Amino acid sequence: MSINPEHLRYSKEHEWVSPADGGVSTVGITSHAADALGDVVFVQLPEAGSTVTAGETCGELESTKSVSELYAPVSGEVTEVNQDVADDPSLVNSAPFEGGWLFKVRVADEDAELLTAAEYDDFTAA
Repeated sequence: MSINPEHLRYSKEHEWVSPADGGVSTVGITSHAADALGDVVFVQLPEAGSTVTAGETCGELESTKSVSELYAPVSGEVTEVNQDVADDPSLVNSAPFEGGWLFKVRVADEDAELLTAAEYDDFTAA
């Protein structure tokens, strides 16, 4: 059984994206990525109002082990960043699919190659 919520879609760079609600989707990293990073101590997120492009870097996650780039799973305009995560980066580890979300984006391109939860499970198992 997948620990990844079925209603989300996943990138091969280990980000998740929610279905658009009024054209806006929420973005975060998967628990697989959070576990691989270790304790996240700093996040650099795109600014509200900026544009992100699917597959391109839009921020960084720094852990006690390493620094990892954050990739946009979809293209669009960032409408909101999660200030709670900026203030307490450990939320990425403790609640990657809930309070640890990273930013919201008004989706301009829904053609990004995203995986279902089952496909992502297979991808991470390989």
